[in-house]
Amino acid sequence: MSTVLKVFKLPDLGEGLTESEIVNWKIAVGDSVQLNQIIAEVETAKAVVELPSPYSGVVTELHEQPGTVVEVGNPIVSFDVPGEAGSGDSPVGPAAPEGADEAPAQREPTLVGYGAEVETGKRPARKARRQGTAGAPPRAAAPAPEAAPAEPAPAVSEAAAERPRSTPPVRKLARDLGLDLERLDGSGPRGLITRDDVNAAHAAGAPAGTGSPSATGETGLPSGAMAAGAVRTLGGQPREVRSPIKGMRKHTAQAMVDSAFTAPHVTEFLTLDVTPMMELLARLRADRAYQDAKLTPLTIAAKAVCIALERQPTLNSRWDAASGEIVQQNYVNLGIAAATPRGLMVPNLKDAQGLDFRTMADALRDLALTAKAGKSAPEDLRGGTFSITNIGVFGIDAGTPILNPGEAAILALGQVREQPWGHHGEVVLRQLTTLSLSFDHRVVDGEQGSRFLADVGTIMSDPGMLITML
Repeated sequence: MSTVLKVFKLPDLGEGLTESEIVNWKIAVGDSVQLNQIIAEVETAKAVVELPSPYSGVVTELHEQPGTVVEVGNPIVSFDVPGEAGSGDSPVGPAAPEGADEAPAQREPTLVGYGAEVETGKRPARKARRQGTAGAPPRAAAPAPEAAPAEPAPAVSEAAAERPRSTPPVRKLARDLGLDLERLDGSGPRGLITRDDVNAAHAAGAPAGTGSPSATGETGLPSGAMAAGAVRTLGGQPREVRSPIKGMRKHTAQAMVDSAFTAPHVTEFLTLDVTPMMELLARLRADRAYQDAKLTPLTIAAKAVCIALERQPTLNSRWDAASGEIVQQNYVNLGIAAATPRGLMVPNLKDAQGLDFRTMADALRDLALTAKAGKSAPEDLRGGTFSITNIGVFGIDAGTPILNPGEAAILALGQVREQPWGHHGEVVLRQLTTLSLSFDHRVVDGEQGSRFLADVGTIMSDPGMLITML
C-alpha cells in the first residue's frame, strides 16, 4: 500500500490569536495515530488546549519541540497516511501491487479556523531564525572513548553548543551560567533538557561549557562561586532567572494595561459583620441536602451579586467604543478570578442569574478545579459580564482590583476574620470581612456603584434580608 506525506500546520484555535506555544507532545516519531486522537497540548493566550490529530497514519516528524512558540499556519507535525493512486500527493511508500485493495481516502479535516493542508512530498522549509534540533530524533548515547592522553577540548560554535534538545530560554540560561548542555541529561519528555535540569546542574557545580562565556553576577563572582557557597542567593537559585513574556502572562499583562489606562477606575470599600452569614453556612453544611457541596463565603457573594445586579443593572453593562453605545446585558456571565500555575484566568459561569444556590455552589467548585488544572475551554474565558476575585483565600483584607477588559465592575472579597466590633451596644468579637468594588466611571455613576455595594453587603451581613429584595 502506498502512503502519502501529510503536513499538519498549527490551526487558528478560534480566538483570533496569531501564535501558540507547544506545551507537550502526546506522540513520538514512529507512533501510529488515529483520526481525532489527542496529539499535543498547546497554550494560547488564554488556556491550554488539546490538539486532535487530523489524520490516521504514522508520525514521521515533529517540527517543533515543547516550549516553542509557533505562529498559526506553520508546520508542527508530519504524517505518512494511506493514499490513493492518482490523488496528487507524493507517495512515500511502495506502490500497491496491481489489483490490491486500496485504503479509502481520508476526508480532508478542518479544525477551527484553519484546515489541515495537503502537502507534496517536499518537506516544509524552516525559518532561519529558529535554531536547534526541533523535530530531530533523540541523540544516541555515544560509546565510551578509549583511553587517550588528555587534550584540550576543541572550541565549538554556538550552533553546535545548542545541539542538545532544549528550548531557547533554557539554552540561554545554560550559556549565562557557563554550562555545557552536551554534558547534561534531560528529565523532560524524550530527554528534553529543562530549566530545572540546568539549575540543578549549576547548583551541583557541573563543568562549564567550553564554548560559553564565563557568567558573572553583580558582585563580579563567577557563577561557579555561587555553587561553592560564596554568596547565598534566594532559595539557592541563580542570581537572575529570565523567563520569556509569552502566552497567558503576555495576554494578561496587555489586558490589564489596556483596562487600567482605558477605563477610569473608582474603588469603594465596605466592611461588614458577616457572623450571621457564617452561621448560615455552618447550618447548611450540616444539612443533608448540602453535605457534599462546597459552601464558602464566595458562594453567597456570587448569589448576592446576581441579585444586586438585577437591582443595579448598570454595573452589568459594557462600554462599546466602536458603536458609541453603552450595552446593558440582562444576563450575568459571572467571572471568577482563579490563580493557576500558568497565570491568572477568569473563567465565567454562563447565565449565573438563573442558577439556584445549590447549582451555583457546584458550578463554582467545578469552575475552580477546571481552571487550576489548566483545562478551561476558550469559550469559558470569553463573554464575561461581571467578575469576583476572592483575595481572602490569601489572607488579604482589601484591595483595588482592576477591571476585566470589557466589563464595567469587579468585586474583591476579603478574608473573613474575627475582630472587635460594636454589636448591640457592646464591643464583642465578630466575624468581619471587607468588600472592594471597582467600577468604570464612564458607565457607572457613584450612586449606582454605592447602591450595588450596599445591596451585596446587606445580603452577606444578614442573609434574611434577601426576602425584601426579591
